[in-house]
Amino acid sequence: MDLVIKNGNVVDFRARNMMQKNVGIKDQKIYLITDRDISGKKVIDANGKVVSPGFIDIHNHTDYNFKIGNKDPFETAKHMLIMGVTTSVGGNCGGGIVDIERYANLIKKQGAPNNYMGLIGHIELRNAVGNTDVYKTSTKLQIEKMKELLKKGLEKGAVGISFGLEYSPGATYEEVLEFCKVVKDYPNALGSVHFRYDGGRAIRGVNEIISLARDSGAYMQISHLNSGVCYGFTDEALKMIDNARGQGINVMADAYPYNAFSTDAGSPVFNDGCLENWNVGYDSILIATGEHVGKRCDKELFECVRENSPLTSFVAFVMNEEEVDKVLTYPNIIIASDGNINGGQGHPRAAGTFPRALHRYAAGKEEKDWIYILEKMTRLPAERLGLSSKGELVEGADADIVIFDQEKIKDNSTFEKPSLLPSGICYVLLNGEIAVKDNVIIKNDLGEFIERAEQ
Repeated sequence: MDLVIKNGNVVDFRARNMMQKNVGIKDQKIYLITDRDISGKKVIDANGKVVSPGFIDIHNHTDYNFKIGNKDPFETAKHMLIMGVTTSVGGNCGGGIVDIERYANLIKKQGAPNNYMGLIGHIELRNAVGNTDVYKTSTKLQIEKMKELLKKGLEKGAVGISFGLEYSPGATYEEVLEFCKVVKDYPNALGSVHFRYDGGRAIRGVNEIISLARDSGAYMQISHLNSGVCYGFTDEALKMIDNARGQGINVMADAYPYNAFSTDAGSPVFNDGCLENWNVGYDSILIATGEHVGKRCDKELFECVRENSPLTSFVAFVMNEEEVDKVLTYPNIIIASDGNINGGQGHPRAAGTFPRALHRYAAGKEEKDWIYILEKMTRLPAERLGLSSKGELVEGADADIVIFDQEKIKDNSTFEKPSLLPSGICYVLLNGEIAVKDNVIIKNDLGEFIERAEQ
């Protein structure tokens, strides 16, 4: 064996338990899971620790730093790896790179901290064909050009399209539907949607995405459901999703375990009326980047930053925390980070989501609770993405593995210090090699660009 993990409590979703086993890895695959003693060139003693599939983050922005020319294009991806994310899906909320082959080539040339799957961004498609006004409707000719660019991206390995409908109010339902119909023709491809409406209009936003799934037949993923509906509308939204799935409509959702979202100050999200929509005041807005980082807004500061520094990140503490917890623990909701970190600044979800979810929803509880939460960040997203060789610890699967201490795992990142590393993650293995040990990246050039999974 190339590597052996001994005496760990191995997660088995099929048996719904964690049993002490030895895991043998050979040629980047799980070769053997057994009670017998086995030897290898390298050995990890995981006695008393949980051995889990690597976490799969179905919604993040790991490619954003590459797009904006950050000196470290993999800054976010490194934080993801340290908290156990071995496969990430970037390009969300309409911002995904149109020429995805450029990013794929970078990964193939120099490697990456973790495996990458990318969505083509609808807003970036609009920009590419000359519609740079987010409040303007696209013409028929522009839509046809965008469809061709989307098809090209899908052929080059993109896993679908992402929409940021709240960021592009001019995009009509009919325009969006055209792209969903394109995605439908590609096996396992997704339409990932940042809703058009949140807060007091949340149900309208959820209904639009369900309608897109019904009318196109595409796999539709509701992005960060918590930030859309956790204002008193959670029960109704979850029931709508359940009812749609019961009718055979292919719609699911993801969410992150925080009651605050983050986005650019200059985006339409913060247009007039937003605070009334969320029923909060200016002091619910924290400045997360730039010269005013760490300050809470008043009216003057809020308007000043929006006008003069529109790319500054705001963090908005607007969600009902009890509703966030309900969403995260609800069946078929995938745990995802929505993370991005730039120069150590941003939202703590980029460094803490997965340890936080385990600590918040499983720590101190029964084994079945650990299995349930782990499934939401491994097997469930793997199935959603068509990744048949990931998401479970079975013989023949990819050797992407997280080893963690149940007693110690927790997030340490905060809104004041968002890049603090988590506790309790002992090892992260990527493609059968040790990539992280005790929060230190041992090797960060193992990742691959994963092309659209085939059926």
